[in-house]
Amino acid sequence: MKSPLKGLKVLDLSTLLPGPYATMMLADLGAEVLRVESASRPDLVRNMMPQIDGQSAAFSYLNRGKKSLALNLKHPHAGQIIRQLISEYDILVEQFRPGVMARLGLDYESLKEVNPKLIYCSVTGYGQDGPYRDKAGHDLNYLALSGAASHMGRKASGPAPMGLQVADVAAGSHPAVISVLAAVIGRQVSGEGCYLDISMADNTLAMQALMAPGALNGGRDPEPESNFLNGGGLYDYYRTADNRYLSVGSLEPQFRQRLAQALNIQDNPPLEELQFKTLLQQKFSRQDLDTWCEELADLDACVEPVLTVSEAATHPQFQARNMIIETPAGERQVAPALGFDQEPLQPAPFCGEQGEQVLDQLGYSASEIEHLRTAGLFD
Repeated sequence: MKSPLKGLKVLDLSTLLPGPYATMMLADLGAEVLRVESASRPDLVRNMMPQIDGQSAAFSYLNRGKKSLALNLKHPHAGQIIRQLISEYDILVEQFRPGVMARLGLDYESLKEVNPKLIYCSVTGYGQDGPYRDKAGHDLNYLALSGAASHMGRKASGPAPMGLQVADVAAGSHPAVISVLAAVIGRQVSGEGCYLDISMADNTLAMQALMAPGALNGGRDPEPESNFLNGGGLYDYYRTADNRYLSVGSLEPQFRQRLAQALNIQDNPPLEELQFKTLLQQKFSRQDLDTWCEELADLDACVEPVLTVSEAATHPQFQARNMIIETPAGERQVAPALGFDQEPLQPAPFCGEQGEQVLDQLGYSASEIEHLRTAGLFD
């Protein structure tokens, strides 16, 4: 099956990462996504380096397959255009702080009068209510406030910033897509749209599925290196002789036994966990990463090298899975990993690239479009 969401129309008023990643997934699945953005205050991701053909590689990735309408939402005529669009759109995704869309007259209550079937998804740091509703935040802050950062990192140094935006994507983009698609299914039964309040902080708290339940029911709060999943046992990263790392996830007895045998460690009866971990580090520190990869290539014990992104892109596993693709413009991107056969990916639009086309479809004449341009509507 290709393009399972073909026919769904999404209006994307989000910026940065959480909303655009969510709408990228919808576009990858075949939805028609129109991005509404400001030309005078462009998305910061557009200016990230490196740049390819005038747009950042990150922006090209997050906005592939979308269309763009440049619109100054503070302009008096902007709301009219959004309402005209909403009458034929299924989904709106926005990422403003609570209250902003209401001040613009574009909140759910206002827009559902135009389209009662509208699915309206707001993605914010702390949700639409509560004492933190108006506070700014980033991925790091949501990990911190939700308790997740408290059991990351090392005892000696504390939590460390992650290069992967866990809260933004896993606790923002993914719940947004899941909820939107659930709402689409629900609408098929009820005929009604709905409002979705996605909080990245809420979902980061909810993701702590193995450790939070114990802490909430009489157990101790997890700390760095205090349990079998955060460095408290052999499940960890190990430095090699060339200052590279191996990941060891040999939690199950059969995997631990195979690893011990491969490294000539006497582990019968089983050694105390930290003693075994110390022996692993001593062993791995004697040879470089490439040597260990060769020696352990056929070992089925949950041991893998820590690769760079560029190395991962050329790894036989990801090559076999066609996870690195090339756009028609020759740009290399990570492929969608959603399980469906994929249509050829279309490039990300330049800011406002489809603006005239969109307004023409709404019935605006060329002279009306030029008048609105002169009046600053597309700034």
